[in-house]
Amino acid sequence: MQSLSSTKKWRVNSSSMDILFLLIPISLVVMGIAIGIFLWAIKSGQYEDLEGPAHRILMDDDDPRIPGNQSKKEPEDSKD
Repeated sequence: MQSLSSTKKWRVNSSSMDILFLLIPISLVVMGIAIGIFLWAIKSGQYEDLEGPAHRILMDDDDPRIPGNQSKKEPEDSKD
């Protein structure tokens, strides 16, 4: 005895396949834009210094405990 699901056959009509004529060119355009942006980033030097920002965050220049980095307060002019 055959089950009900095995007797059904998947039919693909031509109207459901027409969407591929739209989706494939759109995906190629998006892929071309992504590759173009990637190549622009390489040519403009975006990937030149990969370790610099990682090291820069460890060197906190705002810490007043660092010798020679105290904020210099200027004397206030009093007009008494």
